[in-house]
Amino acid sequence: MSALEPGSFLAELTPAERGDLESRGRVRDFARGDTLFVEGEHSSWVAVLLRGRVKAFSYREHGGEALLAVRGPGALLGEVAAIDGLPRSATVAALEPAQALAITSDEFMAFLQAHGRVSIIIMRMLCQRWRDADRKRVEFGMFDATGRVAQRLVELAERFGQPYESRADAAGRAGGQSVRITLNLSQEELAGWVGASREAVSKALRTLRRHGWIETGRRRLIVHDLQALRRHAR
Repeated sequence: MSALEPGSFLAELTPAERGDLESRGRVRDFARGDTLFVEGEHSSWVAVLLRGRVKAFSYREHGGEALLAVRGPGALLGEVAAIDGLPRSATVAALEPAQALAITSDEFMAFLQAHGRVSIIIMRMLCQRWRDADRKRVEFGMFDATGRVAQRLVELAERFGQPYESRADAAGRAGGQSVRITLNLSQEELAGWVGASREAVSKALRTLRRHGWIETGRRRLIVHDLQALRRHAR
């Protein structure tokens, strides 16, 4: 299993809770691009991500994807549809080879009934997602495309970044050590996340590169000055 994201659902469970949950499901593997859930379908199972990363998105009316979230190891997926019995609100697909614990909706609800503390964890988790959604709605009105791209790059660097030593770092870069974002999002996916066109995202990345804050290449995105990105994102 990959290292769990801090604060993720699985990371919050006790060993006993985790053991009970694992006994109720089975492990499934997914290739990059495989779909776990489809928007509008009725729920029959939930997933706990054990390895890899996935994206949750909705199809736009005029084509393209509106990326809603990126989830990593330890994330709980599909729980809302299992709880309220309504169709799924988003499609979930693997961004890279992934592995998940699949649990039927009935077994998941039985697990919650057996472990009342876990229901509180899920309530806190959902509240955090709602607050995050509210914050992003405010961002759309306050920031231009470059600002929103900077915000998402800060999030990606903080969640999926690894230290990266460059020659500029060795020479004492003012912004601190560089960070390589290990999650490969296409410009189309990033555009769907920030609610902008691909052309606007491409222009925003050029602006951030010109400042020397980031470096991009084929399947590579390095943040050289995370502090400057944070300031711009505010």
